[in-house]
Amino acid sequence: MTTQTVLAAAGGVSGGEEVTFWILAPLALIGAIGMIAARNAVHSALWLVLTMLCLGVFYVLQAGPFIGMVQIIVYTGAIMMLFLFVLMLVGRDASDSLIETLRGQRVAAVLLGLGFAGLVGTGLYRALDGVPAVGLEQANAEGNVQGIARLLFTKYVFAFELTSALLITAAVGAMVLAHIERRKQDKLDQPRTMRARFAPGNYPGPKPGPGVFATSSSVATPARLPDGKLSERSIPEILPARELTAEETSLKGTDR
Repeated sequence: MTTQTVLAAAGGVSGGEEVTFWILAPLALIGAIGMIAARNAVHSALWLVLTMLCLGVFYVLQAGPFIGMVQIIVYTGAIMMLFLFVLMLVGRDASDSLIETLRGQRVAAVLLGLGFAGLVGTGLYRALDGVPAVGLEQANAEGNVQGIARLLFTKYVFAFELTSALLITAAVGAMVLAHIERRKQDKLDQPRTMRARFAPGNYPGPKPGPGVFATSSSVATPARLPDGKLSERSIPEILPARELTAEETSLKGTDR
């Protein structure tokens, strides 16, 4: 397919393109809203990945396969994954703090963001409305990919290398910040570990496993000791505690 054919096809909207748009446009909007509304930073980044994937498909539909693949491979597959890696390396809580240090800053930020978006959108619309594209045929004479590569590695090579150095510096800085150097005196050797295990108030013996004198087949049900009492130590700490009925706590013939 020649460059002129691709550019001519970009001016029309086919039925498949329209269907794809109405399917992916709500997903892109949901991803953008989820990125802003998510309290967890990792979840916010994943919502942004969804929006970027939809944008990549939109670029491909608009006869821009190169920028579409770059959007998916570079921005979504590399930069966002690097961002997620840095977030997990630095460490985040389950949710960000919702306490405002300055009262009303969230409302002011939303209003300023909407105003700035409206200002930029209006300026772009008035600047680009009715302006024909000039120089596309000359730039894509040898192919779109070749034209972008020529500009990227000649005229804009300094900005390209500077951006790559910035990303590498950010990744290294996150690794340095996340690294925790443990002091030698803080490391417990085997004798100190055993002394701490047998310290007064600890339970050094193994926990009684569920199934012995058990009143139920559930691991959330505590085991029954030989004296008839229930052993809470037999329940793993990760399981939620639940109340037992009189029927569940009955001996059910295990005392015979």
